[in-house]
Amino acid sequence: MKIIVLDGYTENPGDLSWDALGVLGDLTVYDITPAELILKRIGDAEMILVNKTPITAQTINACPNLRYIGVLATGYNVVDTTHAKEKGIVVSNIPTYGTTAVAQYAMALLLEICHHVAHHSDAVHAGRWETAGQFCFWDYPLIELAGKTMGIIGFGRIGQATAALAKGFGMKILAFDVYQNKSGKALADYVDLNTLLEKSDIISLHCPLTDENKGMINAQSIAKMKDGVILLNTSRGPLIAEQDLADALNTGKVYAAGVDVVSVEPIQKSNPLMQAKNCLITPHIAWAPKESRQRLMDVAVDNVKRFISGSPQNQV
Repeated sequence: MKIIVLDGYTENPGDLSWDALGVLGDLTVYDITPAELILKRIGDAEMILVNKTPITAQTINACPNLRYIGVLATGYNVVDTTHAKEKGIVVSNIPTYGTTAVAQYAMALLLEICHHVAHHSDAVHAGRWETAGQFCFWDYPLIELAGKTMGIIGFGRIGQATAALAKGFGMKILAFDVYQNKSGKALADYVDLNTLLEKSDIISLHCPLTDENKGMINAQSIAKMKDGVILLNTSRGPLIAEQDLADALNTGKVYAAGVDVVSVEPIQKSNPLMQAKNCLITPHIAWAPKESRQRLMDVAVDNVKRFISGSPQNQV
């Protein structure tokens, strides 16, 4: 059975092994596959694994041997799952591998905003401390988190893991989610969205992207927030109307933002957040510690094993 990995570099740039997948079939791994080579590389393969390579209805129709599509991520919008289902093709994803890593990263963004650690380290290396004339100096306001309120939009596994870390800093947690559960109630006070926007000092996004919440952070929702609010997004870029956020950053309505995702990735120079004040932007790496990617690899291999055995798991 042929197994083709169309864009394996992001998951494994060389520090992991594909060997466990290779024992399950005739494996070929491509670091990246441009659009014009997708059909050629799939060929007569029965199984493919993808991260961001789009698998359209046209591609599915042109590959009659295809029986399984494994997505090397949680989000699976790159695959036309409706058409795959019509053709009897199983599509699976990796639902829980990055919970700890993404929660940790959300707090890393917040702590950098609060303390500007990198800036002050650079200043010391540039010689400013030795010439400061004082025993210390700082170039930005330094923010203590204890007593602050964090509002978390999307209170699933990652949202709750972020809440647990935030509580360790002495923060109060408000949560908004369509679905409430006991574990969430143990960590936070569930509130409606408007209350969360109005009461939070920090707002962190941890929800999947849907037609209903696209652009949910916009001029109207920002107007409901506290002056000087901090906004974090380690979820999906299109949750934010980026020009509206840039405007709010530039006026100071939003004190700072930390985003690991943007609406078009890789980011374009024209993205308004590129020129906005007090905006940290990182290249979609919250999920990417080696430990997290190893978990992803393990689940991906297990998904393939389960499909071969006739008992698919993590099917979408």
